[in-house]
Amino acid sequence: MSAHWSTYEYQPSFVLGFHGCDSAIGESLLTGKTKHLKPSTKVYDWLGHGIYFWEGNPARAQEWAELKKQEGKIQTPFVVGAIIDLRRCLDLFDKDGLRQVRTAHAELEQTMQLTGTSMPTNVGNTPDNAGRKLDCLVLNYLHEYRKERNEEEYDSVRGPFLEGTHLYPNAGFRSENHIQLCIRSTACIKGYFRPIKA
Repeated sequence: MSAHWSTYEYQPSFVLGFHGCDSAIGESLLTGKTKHLKPSTKVYDWLGHGIYFWEGNPARAQEWAELKKQEGKIQTPFVVGAIIDLRRCLDLFDKDGLRQVRTAHAELEQTMQLTGTSMPTNVGNTPDNAGRKLDCLVLNYLHEYRKERNEEEYDSVRGPFLEGTHLYPNAGFRSENHIQLCIRSTACIKGYFRPIKA
């Protein structure tokens, strides 16, 4: 599963990521009481397990935090920013990155068939939806595959998320499109900051 273009897996610059959370968590990060956000390990984390950020999109992080408040999961919506060096990145905008994911799926499917285990499925009626158990398993399998073969591990995963209603009839754009980051190594995170609202 080694990448032919692996030289280009290192991203050359920093990006800004935004994470929606409760204000208690955000303030704890900003004051240094907490060193890092906790990685998510849910079975439906579509980019695999890690710390999730919206790339360059504080408004989307705010919306997510407000939704979690409505669901009773957080008390006070808050957005924390992070300066992120993606380092060795599995970029799902990149042809070689996508090839690796396809290969990982094929090998995982073969392994599951041999053990008589059913593959999980993604749920929902849109291409991008919560409940992507299959994608989570495939991405985590890809990381384990590389680790077992002593290949360099990915520090981050970057992927497009197509979401929401069409902006206008027959549009190719959707109202909630965004880029999501899954940070697997906290060494990628160079610092947290309080975003400024204009």
